Amino acid sequence: MIAAQRPMVQSLLDGVARIGADPPGITREAYGRGENEAMALLAGAAQALDLDCSFDAGANLTMRWPGTDPEAPPILVGSHLDSVVQGGNFDGAAGVIAGLAAVAALQASGVRPRAGIEVLALRCEEAVWFGLGLIGSRSLLARLPAGALALPHARSGLTLGQSIAACGGDPARLANGVPLRDPKTLGAYLEVHIEQAPQLIEAEQAVAICLANPGNVRHPRIRISGEDAHTGLPHRFRRDAALAGAEFALALERLWLEEDRAGRPMAVTIGRFHTLADRHAMTVVPGQFELSLDLRAYDPTHLARLEARLQAIAAEVGAARDVTIALGERSAAAPGAMEAGIVAGLARAAGKLGLAAPRLNSPGSHDANTFAAAGVPTGMLLVRNANGSHNPHEAMATDDLLAATGVLALFLAEHAA
Repeated sequence: MIAAQRPMVQSLLDGVARIGADPPGITREAYGRGENEAMALLAGAAQALDLDCSFDAGANLTMRWPGTDPEAPPILVGSHLDSVVQGGNFDGAAGVIAGLAAVAALQASGVRPRAGIEVLALRCEEAVWFGLGLIGSRSLLARLPAGALALPHARSGLTLGQSIAACGGDPARLANGVPLRDPKTLGAYLEVHIEQAPQLIEAEQAVAICLANPGNVRHPRIRISGEDAHTGLPHRFRRDAALAGAEFALALERLWLEEDRAGRPMAVTIGRFHTLADRHAMTVVPGQFELSLDLRAYDPTHLARLEARLQAIAAEVGAARDVTIALGERSAAAPGAMEAGIVAGLARAAGKLGLAAPRLNSPGSHDANTFAAAGVPTGMLLVRNANGSHNPHEAMATDDLLAATGVLALFLAEHAA
């Protein structure tokens, strides 16, 4: 059933790679040429399958295969098409392509679903573009935080609202707080995504069933303020912002290791870590230091407790080093636990195909988090991928994506019937 879809799948994978080519990797800029052209490519493939294509007020693309019962809650299958700068080709895009391939396989098998199946290409999942991730799914479900529409694009400088409008969306409608799709009317949301850790490489398995995605608390611009001074100043007089930054970072790592030892999975990532370019010098004790922080955990209570620890660590390091640590602007995404019935259904489908499909947590947040937080029954499949993601060396085999697509198609055949 699925093998026949290989030419379409490979053609679409190659097509989005050409669109995003930015050696040594791939860049598909959110609300820019790369994302827009990838949407047009997939919309063309969807129209060839006689799917109804439309864009919503957030400029997300929906490719709809109507069911025989208009009252049946539809099943949504989606992911995103944007990438980080010079990332890989598969993070996001593979999931949208899998959704179209699953529909094509069901059509070829003569299946006509009772519930509609909708393949979504969601906008701007990657936080690199606005300092806020999951924007397409947040737009769809009225979960954009206050002030989000005023955030500037990292390249164009346009606000999010202006960017959405430039792509044919309606930012004014997003500002009213009413979901574009009522979560209560949606039957399920499913997402196929490359794995972003080597767990499936280690397990020698093509596909895993996701149990949960972490939520996150992010501070993109933490500022540590001390006092500029001459490099000969004795230690007891210094208010060194750089050393305070180092101590702050290591304290967060100690927290991470403590939680790991206690069996409470989490992650700390400091992506930016620097003195100020217009002030730093070899002979100046730095009085200003900046860093970014992404703090992740799988349980809302655990994440809240970690955030309290973060604030306490900032206060402790600030007092010890006689500096001020201002965490600055904050964004957050809720953890996404997958729905138990969907996990079981995906496991049954995998078993029918002879796939072991271990059950794993994903290390990344995905659009699935937004749907799960909104109360939509949610499930995910993870696809084996060497070398992680957000880098040019993503290495997903097309056969592994087809295996995941087969699991998805069998699940849809059962649950949309």
